[in-house]
Amino acid sequence: MHAITPIDASANKSEKYELLIKQAEAIVNSESDLIANMANLTALLKDSFNWFWIGFYRVNTGSNQLVLGPFQGPLACTRINHGKGVCGEVWATGTTQIVDDVNAHPNHIACSALSQSEIVVPVRNEADEIIAVLDIDSDELARFDEVDGKYLQQLVELLK
Repeated sequence: MHAITPIDASANKSEKYELLIKQAEAIVNSESDLIANMANLTALLKDSFNWFWIGFYRVNTGSNQLVLGPFQGPLACTRINHGKGVCGEVWATGTTQIVDDVNAHPNHIACSALSQSEIVVPVRNEADEIIAVLDIDSDELARFDEVDGKYLQQLVELLK
């Protein structure tokens, strides 16, 4: 079991992420199971930032869908088609997307009416194939920025 150091509430966002990355490295480096690591990373993110919803959608190539994986938050959509919704778009394009207002996004899938903004980051394996996406929702508009994108990309790199 890992002892997680609480993140100082007065720290700036970058400082919080830097500590979180160190904690995540310790967790991931001692466990080889991808699902277990995804589960612990969602819990670490929830404890650190208390966003509305944090979770992974895993690529299921047989169905050409993303399938719900480990998450923290209320009930979620179970399957997302390739190219559909922000998660499906990130899977299709391979690029992180930040959506300031999900209600204004023409391809957004509303799993919860409380979700207002979103960031989705592709997760790649050693062969550089997308195997999942990290999806994070906030109940506040414009909650995510390039700082979040930078550090969340570093975080999912640990899953390789």
